[in-house]
Amino acid sequence: MPGCPVAADITQREALTRLGASTAEAVARVLEMFAPGSVERGDVTVIADEQSPFTNLPFGGIAASVSYVDGVTGANVFVMSPACARALATAMGVGASEEDGPDLTELEMSAVGEAANQTLAAAAAAISVVIGQEIEISPPDVRVLDDTDSANEFYGTAPHACSTSFSIAGESCRLVQLVPSAFVVRMARAIDELGLEQANVAGDSGSGAGGDGSISVSLTETLASIHLRVWAELGRAELALGQALELPVGAVVDLDCGAEAPVDLFVNGLCFGRGHLLVTEDGEWAIQVQSLNNPTVRMPAMAGSASSQNP
Repeated sequence: MPGCPVAADITQREALTRLGASTAEAVARVLEMFAPGSVERGDVTVIADEQSPFTNLPFGGIAASVSYVDGVTGANVFVMSPACARALATAMGVGASEEDGPDLTELEMSAVGEAANQTLAAAAAAISVVIGQEIEISPPDVRVLDDTDSANEFYGTAPHACSTSFSIAGESCRLVQLVPSAFVVRMARAIDELGLEQANVAGDSGSGAGGDGSISVSLTETLASIHLRVWAELGRAELALGQALELPVGAVVDLDCGAEAPVDLFVNGLCFGRGHLLVTEDGEWAIQVQSLNNPTVRMPAMAGSASSQNP
């Protein structure tokens, strides 16, 4: 049918946009920790196939990157102009002295590298939450890039790419995501399962398409319609296979904790925080969240044994 290729293309772009938006939200939160009150987010742009995500690279730009090491091709690259890198270092309390030249000092590079390390780790964790799969990344690499060609040569290519703009103290930076096809397929499948309209990003959200075929959308609009599976785990128990098979209806299985013990909160298969059980006025069970942590992959009891490592 003539309309089928168009529908598939829209779904692919929607998946990339939503993946980029959720990652950008996590990145912005980390940057805000280092530079409170000075971080602004821009839009997510899906890069057209014939375009490079590293166009208009600032001369002497600072690029921090991690690559995926779990059998897929791709990377997250955080690119800053020299002025942005210096603004970030200054916000972290590592400003340049009057004797220092225009180039970043070793101390400033170290501070920027530490911020980028946590920023890229947050980006990988956000992707893990959205697609429900642990993302393995390489140690971060920080380098100076002078032009688009050197960036393309070093980072190579990936099947898909998207870019999100930020500013720190008024200075520009961006997160470039070189996205494997596997991530896009999983995200698109999740969107289809949730029954989201394929044309939402392309038309109804008010996004614009540039002459190069790229698409930009608002982060707020994109994040608002992302749905995630949330569940809780109170405790666990270990039983021999023979015991499990012999359990009668109505049997009581003791868990490894009491009813007042903290409850683990899972989001898309990742342990996201902890809380306590309570009963609402309507008699329904609920969880009062008491702490949040960096998303960690741990198999919940409802999906497998305690010894499992991946969702």
